Amino acid sequence: MPRRGERRPQSAAVPPRPATARAVDRIGVRELTRVNRGRLTASRIDPGDYDCPVLAAQLADTWLDYHHKAALKNSDGYSGAVRAFAKFAGPYLIASGLEPADARLDDDRIDLTEVIYAWENDLLAKFPQDAGRPWQFARALLVLIHHRAERDAKVPDKLRKRAAAPASARKATSQPFDEFSNAERLALKGAAQEDLRALEKRLTRGRELLAAGRDPREHGWRELPNLVWAARHRVLTSADLQAGLPAHAKDWPEELLDVRPSSKGALAGRYGLMRAANGLLFPQELDLHPFRVLLLLAMLDCTTDELAALQVPDLEFSAQGVRVVQVKNRAERIRADYHVIDRPLEEGESPGELAYEGRGKWDVAGLLRRLVKATALTREVFGGEPWLFTAVESAENRSTMDARFARFVDPGRRFTHWIASHIDASGASVLDISEPHEARRLRKTAKTTRVVALGGTLSDMAGDDHSIQVFQGHYAHGTTAHVLAGAAMNRAQQLVFDRLAAKPVLVTPQAQPRLGEPEVAQALGVGPELGAALSAGELDMGVSNCKNPLDSPHSSPGKLCHVAPAMCMICGNAVVFVTQLPQQLLLSDHIEQMRLTQPPMVWEAVWGRQAKALAEVFEECAEHLPAARQAIKEQDIRLNLPLGMRTEYDR
Repeated sequence: MPRRGERRPQSAAVPPRPATARAVDRIGVRELTRVNRGRLTASRIDPGDYDCPVLAAQLADTWLDYHHKAALKNSDGYSGAVRAFAKFAGPYLIASGLEPADARLDDDRIDLTEVIYAWENDLLAKFPQDAGRPWQFARALLVLIHHRAERDAKVPDKLRKRAAAPASARKATSQPFDEFSNAERLALKGAAQEDLRALEKRLTRGRELLAAGRDPREHGWRELPNLVWAARHRVLTSADLQAGLPAHAKDWPEELLDVRPSSKGALAGRYGLMRAANGLLFPQELDLHPFRVLLLLAMLDCTTDELAALQVPDLEFSAQGVRVVQVKNRAERIRADYHVIDRPLEEGESPGELAYEGRGKWDVAGLLRRLVKATALTREVFGGEPWLFTAVESAENRSTMDARFARFVDPGRRFTHWIASHIDASGASVLDISEPHEARRLRKTAKTTRVVALGGTLSDMAGDDHSIQVFQGHYAHGTTAHVLAGAAMNRAQQLVFDRLAAKPVLVTPQAQPRLGEPEVAQALGVGPELGAALSAGELDMGVSNCKNPLDSPHSSPGKLCHVAPAMCMICGNAVVFVTQLPQQLLLSDHIEQMRLTQPPMVWEAVWGRQAKALAEVFEECAEHLPAARQAIKEQDIRLNLPLGMRTEYDR
């Protein structure tokens, strides 16, 4: 029994506050970090941000597990699907009168299958009809749930079956990019060459200013060489310029006003001056686009991703060219390609379609040498990974400058912005380039140039870096390839039409004895010797004579015609004498007899052209037909055919 003073006052019991969906301190943030092109990136999912934290946590854990188990290089699509589904599931369950906190992958109190169907319908309503995001999100979520179901027996059977089924949304089929036209290719190439010359001229001036510069912290901030010196030693900041320069730009020295990128907007102030001073020493992302354009047009076997991933150690220069080690991440393929230096042009020789003007400066080896030289000081000053495409850009607060991998996707630094930067004095665009302004079209343009140069079969045009199926599906659909294919088809069809339109030549009785004379033989299109042979009947094929039985349009060249005399009446080599009219009439009678035994469509396909050709011959020599008919009766003439054709003609 407690003594006096040992009793403690009993306080009224306070019931615990009901836990809300947000009170989930025990659920931590899921985070995945990876290195992407030298930059550390992080993807996070905080289950506490959603009305269904347990479900979001389970999906986030499954996402991390699937990323590591499948050895994915990029799983942003799966994390995006988890966020989109968790964001939708909470309000949907609340509107359905259910508690979102009860939603779990390993419990059937809430039917998540219906939630998934509703979410897919919501995605289809939010995105355009031809968008691919609904299918991508739905497929990614189902893959994660299926991955969880294979490792957790508590996943309900209904949800397990839904995860094994395909997504409700249809996979979008995008239209492949077309290549740039030849005029656009030449315009892009010319603009890139001009920009590259301007960049090298600017960097040369920057080196000269750097040699004359001094520390501005001791010798002042009003001289451009001192600002270039500060940029080289990474002591040039917006704060230093604000302290060392007058408040108004109009009071700055003239050389500082001239070097600014613009006299209006943000680039007219200290920020623009800081960028300009750094730009005299270090290329920026827009400055690297000319190298990218020229290299993609010249390197037929290099993709945009492979070119962007190149590092300085991947290049091995020699007196004959450069050896480039390329890595294709999607195909997990590493290969080394050797690019030789263009030979010097001979006197009076023009460069070929695939060659760049110049002697080793505009070829692949020359461009890579110039790119390494242009970015060498950037790597020396800022260090970091030895990316070939390294640009110096402002930090997020715009107070300092830093070097980073050129991604060419940030606002104002894309390929389309480089195209738009070429304007004339009136502000109009100089480059008239069709949209979309995609760098991947440059590679297709280079592939098209290869198609034009090589022609031939698909295996020839695909080269060493593609299979025939890949080339046919991704490159052979271009406009130029279609035009070339259409031209080839037209040529083949024209050859067939020419053969179909061919008809025999009728020689009158007066001209037949004179076929050995040069003038008459030339009019017939043969030589005197061949004309004499025709006149003597040495080339009689049965129902007609033949100019050249070894060059028949119905047989392979060099082989004796095997379809004579059945096809002679539709052959351009046939020569008909009036003395052969009885055979022609008998052939015509046989064709008409076949009209009675064959269906109209079959007869037209087999005998129609021969009947038409015979009718034209009979029209030209109508006065000789009665005598030919009389000769058939009196001399008992029969159709002169080879034994192998008797079966067909006597039916």
